[in-house]
This record gives sequence, C-alpha cells and structure tokens, in this order.
Amino acid sequence: MRADHRRALALLACTQFLLLLDTSVINVAAPSMGRDLDISPAALSWVANAYLVSFGGLLLLSGRAADLLGRRRVFTAGLATLTVASVLGTVANSAAMLITARAAQGVGAAMAAAAALALLLMLFQDGPERHRALGIFAAMAGAGGAAGTVLGGVLTSWLGWESTFAMNVLVGIALMLPVRRLLPADRPVADGRGIDLPGAVTVTLGLALLAYALVSTGESGWRAPETLGTGAAALLLLTVFAGLERRAAHPLVPLEIFRRRTLRLANLLAAMWQMALFPMFFLVSLYLQAVLGHEPVIGGLGLLPLSLVVVVTASFADRLIGRFGLRAVMTAGFVLVAVGMAWQSLLTADGSFVTDVLPPSLILGVALPLVSITTNVAATLGTEEREAGLASGLVNTSLQFGSVIGLAVLSGVAAARTGASDATDAGVALTEGFGTAFLVGAGIAVLAGLLSLRLVLPALPPAGGSRGPGRTGTARRPQLAGRHLNRTTNRSPHPHTRPRETDT
Repeated sequence: MRADHRRALALLACTQFLLLLDTSVINVAAPSMGRDLDISPAALSWVANAYLVSFGGLLLLSGRAADLLGRRRVFTAGLATLTVASVLGTVANSAAMLITARAAQGVGAAMAAAAALALLLMLFQDGPERHRALGIFAAMAGAGGAAGTVLGGVLTSWLGWESTFAMNVLVGIALMLPVRRLLPADRPVADGRGIDLPGAVTVTLGLALLAYALVSTGESGWRAPETLGTGAAALLLLTVFAGLERRAAHPLVPLEIFRRRTLRLANLLAAMWQMALFPMFFLVSLYLQAVLGHEPVIGGLGLLPLSLVVVVTASFADRLIGRFGLRAVMTAGFVLVAVGMAWQSLLTADGSFVTDVLPPSLILGVALPLVSITTNVAATLGTEEREAGLASGLVNTSLQFGSVIGLAVLSGVAAARTGASDATDAGVALTEGFGTAFLVGAGIAVLAGLLSLRLVLPALPPAGGSRGPGRTGTARRPQLAGRHLNRTTNRSPHPHTRPRETDT
C-alpha cells in the first residue's frame, strides 16, 4: 500500500470512527442533558433519534450526490455540516436546539459516510489491498461504536455533556484541514443522468419515516397508532419510489442492480450483523450502570477491551480472507457473534464485569471485524467507479437500518421480558430482560451464519483494465484475489469469466 494511500485511508477511517462514535456517545450523555435543561423523557429520546433518522434517510441520496458532484466535495461538505451542527449543539439551551443540532449532525454524517466509502473504493483495487483497507475502515467503525460509550461517560462525568459536541467541532476541523492534500480530486460522473428528483424525494422521505417509526417503538411501542401510521406511510413512499425507478429514464437507484445475488445477500448480512451486535453496546452499558451500579465513566470503560480486540483482529483479517476465503471467514464471524451473544445472555444481577461481561465481549471483539469486513467486501465486489457512491450508499443504508432495527427489537424484547418478570428485585428483572435480548441477538447471528453459506462470490474483473484513480496494483493481483475469493465456491477463478448474478 502506497504511503499517500495510507494517509488517505487514515483520514477516511478516522472520519468513520467519528461518525459511529456520534451514534453511541449520546446514550451516556443524554441523562445529563435532560437534568440540566429540564427535558422530558419523550423529548430526550429524540436528541438521540434525530441523528439516526436523518442519517438513515439521506444515505442513498448522499451516495448518488457523491457520484454526481464529486466524492471529495461531498465528503468535505459533510464534515463541514457536521462541524457547524456540533457548534449549535455545544451552545444549545433547549430541547428544540439540541434536536435540531442532532438532526443536522445526521445530515452531515450521511454525506461524509457515503462519500468516505466511495473514496475508499476508488483508491483501492479489488483484492487483498482493498480487504486490508476495509479491515482498517471497519476496525475504526467498530472502535467508534464502542468508544462512543467510553468517551460519553468520561466527557460527561468530567467536562459536562456540552463537551461531547465540542469534541466534534475540534475533530471535524482537524479532519477537514488535510482533505485537499490527502484525497484525490475526482471528477463528477458525466453520465448525463443528473438527479432523479422524484426518486430522491420519495426514497429520502420513505427511509426517514421508516427510521422514525422504528426509533419511535422505544417510546410508543410497536402497536401504537403513531408507529403504525408512520410505518405505513414509509412503506407507501418506498413502494412509490420503486414504481418511479422502474419508469425513470435515469433512476436514482437502477433496480437491476438488485438482480445481483451477491449484492442483495451481502447487504442483508450487513444489516443482520448490525441488528445482532449494535444493541449490545447500549444494553451492556445499561447493565453495568443500572444493575451493577457503576458510574457512567466506568460503564463506558467496560467496553474498552472489546474496542482493543476489534482493532487487533481487523489488522490481520485480510490475511484470514486470503488463507481461508471470504465466505468461510464471514461464516466463522457470525458463529462467534452467536457464541458471544449467547454467553452474554448468562449475566446475573449479582455478577461483575470480570466474570459476566469481559469474556463474551472479547469474543464479540474478534467477531465484529470479521463480519463487518467480509460483508463490506462482498457488497462492493466488482464495483465500477461510476457505481462507487451508489454501492456505498446501499451498504451504509443497510448498516444504519440494521442498527436501528436491532436496537428497537432487542430493547423492546428486554423491556417486555423485564415487565413480565416475577422477580421482586428490579436488578434481577432487568437482568432477565437483558439476557433474553442477547439470546435473540444470538438467534439473528445464527440465521445470518446459515445465510452466509449461500453466498456465491463472483470472479473479479479482468486484470488489465484501469478503474479509476489509485489503481496501482500489478496485473496479476486481481487474479490472486479472485482465487482467494473463490476458494469457497466451485466457480472458476479465471479473471476473464464472470458469472451472472441474477435471481436463482
């Protein structure tokens, strides 16, 4: 990997770390915000949820905008939006200002996330080099999710909740400064398509309403009119979007892309690992604080060992893929997720961090980069330069909605089991709820592992063609990568044969 590519990757990976950190940091800081500004529990939940709604709703549009306007330009605009929104959050003195700041942060995060992955796909060719880059990218994402809980506790306890926003201002500026020096200036895709405005409006509103409906379940419940009505409106808009795309001359998302079996299944698996794993960060932190009585800073630091294991495992995940094949590593990752979540379900009300949380969290720390890297690789295999933003938007949308659905479902399961418990001790009842939620997460991982066995990996494109800036590997590297990828299939690894990816 060239030195300039390493520096560009460091910038993109640090951005991904920040965006995932912002998803979880608010969970620890929110109670202090509520106390200081006298915010009701219902309004306080939207301080966290507004970010998820705007983030999830705008990822597809952001991916297309990155292709159309230039990835570096959209990436920089996203960081700038996130930074300005964080300034607003730092000085917020009401629930309305906080929610507005969080929604604007989500807009910036969607732009930066879609453009960051598209830039990575441009810089690194299919094969071991891209696997290594995606490994680092995924490690920083996983570490960001866990570090959000850690930093949320540390900053809130020591400097106040305002510091969680101020941190974004400083980091956002630091990330923007070297953009022009480290990232290549890509040209917008001149395909004559422009923006499919009806498609953009319907899919953005549909995804935003779907995210709204899902995150509302924590407050209103699955059967509440608000949840059902918003969910129905979201499905209607997404159905209209699909109809518009079939008839559009230049669709925002060409529906024929979903004929690619590998892409469909890889995006589903990306969502499923988030469904299983993302809620664990929130529930474990809650267990450490609400049941074991630790301070927020200790509850956050409890996930630090997991973050360290994620980084270490991701550093050699590309070698595992090269040795055993992509599908085998993916399946092994889902098996480890299932084992870790099942072990986590055995926690007790009178337990401790060392006996109940640490051992399974280390297993999950190994599993997280394995499933995240392999699903990202599979979802972006053979991506052409003109499709980089679209592929990025699709997989980021899958990941985002996987986390939202997982948190809604597993939190709902935990709440329902806690409410139905016969235990007189609140800590015991909460622990029973957490344990049941972790078992559901293990079940999702088992199902994902079985589905991963059906993944058929196409051979990589011919070795001779250039596919955008940064393609610096030798002609033979794609052939070698193709052999690694196809080791787990019966398909020919010959670089000039590419199996059709259609419905089967």
